Amino acid sequence: MLILITPENDVPNEIELLNSFFEAGLEILHLRKPNKNYAQHMAYISAIDEACHNKIVLHYQHELAEDFMLKGVHIQEAPRLDFGEDFGLYVTRFTTQGYDVSTSFHNPSDIMLYAQIPLIYNLLSPVFTAISQPGMEGKAFDVSAITLPVIGMGGVHANNIDEVKNLGYTGVGVLGGVWNAENPLESMKNLINEVARVYK
Repeated sequence: MLILITPENDVPNEIELLNSFFEAGLEILHLRKPNKNYAQHMAYISAIDEACHNKIVLHYQHELAEDFMLKGVHIQEAPRLDFGEDFGLYVTRFTTQGYDVSTSFHNPSDIMLYAQIPLIYNLLSPVFTAISQPGMEGKAFDVSAITLPVIGMGGVHANNIDEVKNLGYTGVGVLGGVWNAENPLESMKNLINEVARVYK
């Protein structure tokens, strides 16, 4: 499994790149735009090829998942903690309608605390030192003993997918490994090929 996270701030030709990524085989996009409001989210999603809307997971403005028939929603760590005991209710609001729901962790020991909640996968970071956030030191978390699907993020690129799998991850999440590349489309194609090879 390969997940691409959008950059927080728009980059030149971002929508065109996204459409070319989907055409190349990208199956899951996490739309993470904390600075965009409801209307800006609508405009952004509308600009993406409609045939790919069912591959988009929203980090913000979750109600748009229903308006656009998106893949699902992602709840980041701070909002998940804010929900407290109501987190499960919020998740099932979407899962009962057929949407995928995921969440984020920075400590692997917390993941199993949510084992009874129907999350499709869990993002864990940083596995390696992050490309998009210099100074965020990788922890090389080994999640082999965790029985839930865990996606490894942080410092992931086409040349370390084998290492990610060896640490027990179900798949990878990338951000800087694509968006900071000299040729983002070539980088995406390399990642798609490597993930397919390693997780065949």
